[in-house]
Amino acid sequence: MFVTFLLASLVLALTPGPGVAYIVARTLAQGRAAGLASVAGVAAGNLGNALGASLGLAALFAVSAAAFEIVKWAGAAYLVWLGVQALRLPPADAAPAGIAPPRLARTLRDGFVVALLNPKTALFFAAFLPQFIEPSAGAAQQVAALGAVFVLIAAITDTGYVLLAGAAARSLAGRNARRSATLGRWAAAATFIGLGLYTAATASRPR
Repeated sequence: MFVTFLLASLVLALTPGPGVAYIVARTLAQGRAAGLASVAGVAAGNLGNALGASLGLAALFAVSAAAFEIVKWAGAAYLVWLGVQALRLPPADAAPAGIAPPRLARTLRDGFVVALLNPKTALFFAAFLPQFIEPSAGAAQQVAALGAVFVLIAAITDTGYVLLAGAAARSLAGRNARRSATLGRWAAAATFIGLGLYTAATASRPR
């Protein structure tokens, strides 16, 4: 059964979704280091959701529309705020020489908050992971352990997306660095704001 879980997790992790879009946008806008920091932050947030699912947080979201709405709107607002912040970055030609690299601790924090404030992740874990637990053992511990394994697999596949996006960004930068930086900044802003609007428009409860 564990092999089946690994294969299913790999397929799900490889399927591009909002998390991948967020990580790729970060990479294109701020470089590979920022993308990898985002992977770490998103993984930490997803692990928090997995632990929350094991403790029954997903059950709360399933029965309480108010709790789900609060977390959903907080996550949507944070994504839109990140998009606005990306738009406020200085243009490539206005940045001073030797400008400091992106603050990776802040980037990691952003990824953590974005992932943690996605109640559908906890609901996903609550629906997906119990299919692979053994009835003879503690369910909460198994859900937490399987969630950690899933997060690790997703982090590995997300790292692959970062490396691909980083290579593409370097290729584009070699042709026209200023234009590539500007496009990356606007693409990141559009992605963050789009994800925020998508999150806000989703149903109040899982169906």
